[in-house]
Amino acid sequence: MRQARADEYAEFAAARAGHLYRSACLLTAGDTHLAEDLVQETLGRVYVRWGRVSRADNPAAYAQTVLTRTFLAHRRRRSSRERAVDAFPDVSDGGGADSDTTLRLTLLQALARLPAKDRAVVVLRYWEDRSVEETAKALDASSAAVRTRCTRALARLRELLGEDVGEYARP
Repeated sequence: MRQARADEYAEFAAARAGHLYRSACLLTAGDTHLAEDLVQETLGRVYVRWGRVSRADNPAAYAQTVLTRTFLAHRRRRSSRERAVDAFPDVSDGGGADSDTTLRLTLLQALARLPAKDRAVVVLRYWEDRSVEETAKALDASSAAVRTRCTRALARLRELLGEDVGEYARP
């Protein structure tokens, strides 16, 4: 029984780790090292409660909620006040167009300038494609607070990105 549960968790973790990592990269505005740490901490927390989580309707949503809350808790710590450099290093994206890389870096830089909770709302609503209610539940906030944060965050992103962001997108 215990081995079956461990195998079930290992299968879940293998299937969800990539998606959690991509979400964590967006939450951390491209800090891949912190994203890896957040995913590891998230998977550890899910493992501890796997007996209960595995019986839930949507273990993946639970893991995403844990990731988001872990990120927000990290941002509240004093040690998380370190500042990253202004420019991203040149990274190969495996052969994609330069405009894709430029767009991705531009979006990550803009996300990095948002407050942590606003960034979490944007990632959950638009990357994870969650409803306002699901996002509110994940953030332990009211639906009105999520809508307000979303509106402000999108306005800030538009301000940071300007009208020229469309030039980076593929035709």
